[in-house]
Amino acid sequence: MGLLAAVCWGTTDFLVGVNARAVGVKRAVFFGQCLGLLLMGMIVVISASQWEKLISAPWRAIGMGVVASLCTVVGALALSKSFAIGKTAVVAPLVTSYGVFTTLLAWLSGDALSVWQVSGIFVCFFGVLLASRSDHGGDFERKTTSTTSVGFALLAAMLYGMSFWIQGKFALPVLGPVNMLALGYAVGVMFLIPEAFRLLRHRATIRFKTFGSLCGASLFNLGGFSAFSWGALSGSVSVVTVISTLSGGIAAVLGYFFYRE
Repeated sequence: MGLLAAVCWGTTDFLVGVNARAVGVKRAVFFGQCLGLLLMGMIVVISASQWEKLISAPWRAIGMGVVASLCTVVGALALSKSFAIGKTAVVAPLVTSYGVFTTLLAWLSGDALSVWQVSGIFVCFFGVLLASRSDHGGDFERKTTSTTSVGFALLAAMLYGMSFWIQGKFALPVLGPVNMLALGYAVGVMFLIPEAFRLLRHRATIRFKTFGSLCGASLFNLGGFSAFSWGALSGSVSVVTVISTLSGGIAAVLGYFFYRE
């Protein structure tokens, strides 16, 4: 499930940059949240067991799910902004350092880390330092844009790491993957509801190709979160999260082949 999440999220990360440049950061994120809510909401309504599990869940689990969802949607905004102004081959590896934050939070909450896991954290940390180094030369504006994209990428990584830890620790065991995904998308739509009116006003400017790219990003993102959720329930949340960070390599390769970055 961790590897499947990596493939889905790697493709999502590549499409996120395309969408953010085409329709704007907030609009692209809002569209993805709406499509995800529509699909997951239908599953919850149709499935009596999922609906019963949701309404019988304790308020503490729902509250922690809302907190995790807020971290995810703000992280998605930071991620889209980073991809919109930065290089995919640089931003993608930085964003995947969210595994470090999840693993550290799991360790602080009592999980035991092996020597290999500690070594992996150090490798991720030094990898971030190397990947975020600016190119030599270039004008001041280019360097400033590169630094800004790195900052947004690290912010997204921190928020995603917190969200995954909260989900795996408090929300997923009680709500289940389907309800957690539906709750996450619902919070995202409410957070970005002002974008609904802007999206409707500019619907004529969205070309069919862009519409397909927006749908693709949303579906791949949904697939990544679904794989992560089931993997976290079947094993260790820290292990699944770290394996899923291979998505950065997939996004970087796509950026190289399609944009020659």
